[in-house]
Amino acid sequence: MRKYLSIDQFHNSKENVVTLGMFDGVHRGHQSILNRLTEIANSNNLDSLVLTFFPHPRMVLTPDNAPKLLNTIEEKSMLLKKTGINHLVIHPFSMDFSQMDAEDFVKRILVDKLKTKKIIIGYDHRFGKNRSADFNDLVRFGEKYGFDVEKISAQMVDEISVSSTKIRTALEKGDVHTAKEYLGYDYFFSGTVIHGKKVGRTIGFPTANFEIDETYKLIPGNGIYVVYSYINNNKVWGMMSIGTNPTLGDNPQTIEVNYLGFNEDLYGQNLTVFMANKIREEETFDSLDSLKNALNQDLLYTKNYIQYVAK
Repeated sequence: MRKYLSIDQFHNSKENVVTLGMFDGVHRGHQSILNRLTEIANSNNLDSLVLTFFPHPRMVLTPDNAPKLLNTIEEKSMLLKKTGINHLVIHPFSMDFSQMDAEDFVKRILVDKLKTKKIIIGYDHRFGKNRSADFNDLVRFGEKYGFDVEKISAQMVDEISVSSTKIRTALEKGDVHTAKEYLGYDYFFSGTVIHGKKVGRTIGFPTANFEIDETYKLIPGNGIYVVYSYINNNKVWGMMSIGTNPTLGDNPQTIEVNYLGFNEDLYGQNLTVFMANKIREEETFDSLDSLKNALNQDLLYTKNYIQYVAK
């Protein structure tokens, strides 16, 4: 996959099958679009191209109401690369760009710049200034400018249509199981291991404290979770606390992972944490002994999960 950081950087002699959108999460709905994209490209001697944007339009247009995102731009690029597409164009979204009307966008960008032969879009895709144009407009423009359009219907999980918004809602509640059903993979985030208060080691549960790489990345709701990371190419399981450590007083939110059977120094390392399951909500205990007892129960749950549930 070749990656371009603006539409102007893109140059390719072949015609392309194109899809466009935010693809936040690269979830199962997105995956159905991308599978169809590569299928058509491969069977018609065309290249497959994804056009996406950064920052998220709502970060620019309504920054006070912008959602936290399921993927950083680096994570999204990695997930899209796995689908086998030929080209990824990440165009900077700006206030000026948002004012381009729909037909101008089609003619200048899709036709003239990206050499679009066919477009694959999701059932709810809208584009152009104020998101004013939809599938029917795209079909009309295709007839005018010489490209075909195909719409992919909503993907259903347990009779519920998959969307990035629904995944965010699940994660904000700590429901990583539902998020995985919609995403098709364990939700993950990356961060740097930093020094914490080191209280955990005094009660037998040393933790790696994480500072998240990107502030716009969605961190699931407070609670205790079963997680894993790949450290030195080995899968290492652990249990993670997201919260304010209420037993220890009024604290800012922290993210701490107790890696099972792992005692190496991780300070300064950048690690990815994959969230497998939620154990319980964050609780306030009346003593460190009570907290330790709860953590021992969490450890038992985690070991049972690894043995009987994890694959």
